[in-house]
Amino acid sequence: MKLDILAFGAHPDDVELACSGTLAKHQAAGLKTGVVDLTRGELGTRGSAELRDQESADAAKVMGLSFRKNLGLKDGFFLNDEYHRLRVIEMIRMLQPEIVITNAPSDRHPDHGRGHQLVNDSCFLSGLRKIETTYEGLKQEPWRPRQVLHYIQDRYFKPDIVVDISDFFEVRMQSILAYKSQFHNPESGEPDTYISKPEFLDSLKTRQAEWGRLIGVQYAEGFLFSRITGINTLTALI
Repeated sequence: MKLDILAFGAHPDDVELACSGTLAKHQAAGLKTGVVDLTRGELGTRGSAELRDQESADAAKVMGLSFRKNLGLKDGFFLNDEYHRLRVIEMIRMLQPEIVITNAPSDRHPDHGRGHQLVNDSCFLSGLRKIETTYEGLKQEPWRPRQVLHYIQDRYFKPDIVVDISDFFEVRMQSILAYKSQFHNPESGEPDTYISKPEFLDSLKTRQAEWGRLIGVQYAEGFLFSRITGINTLTALI
């Protein structure tokens, strides 16, 4: 399967929290979108890896994704080394995305910054012919995405670009709430966490509204470019 847009997350729910509206919008427009989760989030305080598996599948249905896979890397301990880069390269070469979106450069959770660098490096290396990979016994061809973007998570960054998601804000929130074990649930008997408090969900709405206001729409999601991006004509900005 060839994708137009592939989003990576260090954990299940990273993508939902940061760019689910953008993925849903492009999927609804006829593009193929997908998500690769690096880990199963097994170190999370609430729930379990098995529950996260089901929740991420439910969220994928909400967003309408064409593809989702979990690499099963070790939560909290995956590295930016040869083994892990090759695992990511295999996914990039299999799915051949034009655009990759991944974690922020740094964040409250150390896995996010490490995932950022791992995916960023792998996108470049995936285009080198002398790096040989196979997937399910088949030799893969080199592939380098045309663009790599980074979504913004807990720590604030001034976005380089914002995407209007006003018509997909409810889809975004539904995909986040698919992670019933992680977010506010007054019936849950599990310990409270930073993201399980009701005000956390309120803060998400506030940020999307803030970025939407910058471009005169109700809600938007923000992204960082990994490199200077050129356009052919100024009319591309219209």
